[in-house]
Amino acid sequence: MFPLQALKKRKSTAYITYGLIALNVAVFLWELTLMNRGVLGQTFYELALVPCRVRADFFSLETVTDSVRTMFLHGGWLHLIGNMVFLRVFGPAVEDYLGKARYLVFYLLMGFAAGFAHTLFNTNCIPTIGASGAISGVMGAFLLLYPATKVRTIAFFFRIPVGTVDVQAFYMLVYFFVLDLVNGIGSLGAANSETGGVAFWAHVGGFVAGLLLAFTAMLFNPPPESDPFEYMDV
Repeated sequence: MFPLQALKKRKSTAYITYGLIALNVAVFLWELTLMNRGVLGQTFYELALVPCRVRADFFSLETVTDSVRTMFLHGGWLHLIGNMVFLRVFGPAVEDYLGKARYLVFYLLMGFAAGFAHTLFNTNCIPTIGASGAISGVMGAFLLLYPATKVRTIAFFFRIPVGTVDVQAFYMLVYFFVLDLVNGIGSLGAANSETGGVAFWAHVGGFVAGLLLAFTAMLFNPPPESDPFEYMDV
């Protein structure tokens, strides 16, 4: 499943989400200049979150700055586009509920939570890059806030796109979470090359943090209007 659009009306324009997307794209264009000079890998190691370095000095200013920069670095066009599509689909509705300032703080906190979870389960010295941990937090919040909202999704048959289908967010997001959790458990003790370089525990950590912070927000604010839930026949 690959999401295209959350079928949810919003009350305001998602300026923070669009701004985050623009910043990610701008940083990636800067990365391309470093790639042409052959220093991109070195730059990732200097600027991104590196588990072994974080473990050596967890409560440092460098760890904080590395965690922030990591959220805006990507390893290629597909990595960037995939992450930005997910942020564009799920971010605006969460921003609509939390409000712009709180949503920005929420997004950054999700990145920190994802980085912590990844570091907890990894001791390697490989730079961790990408916005997917923070975006997983947005997805976790979306699951709690809008479980019945339908998401227009590309349907695949043996990896060949065959059309679109509308799926309620609950089923789609639980599927992604379980997939990351299973892969994360399977990656324990595995080399980075054996996991395809995917930081599964960053996804899991961000998703759980998103659920928890969305639940906390709902304790102090009325929950958003919910679409009727449809149970799947089994």
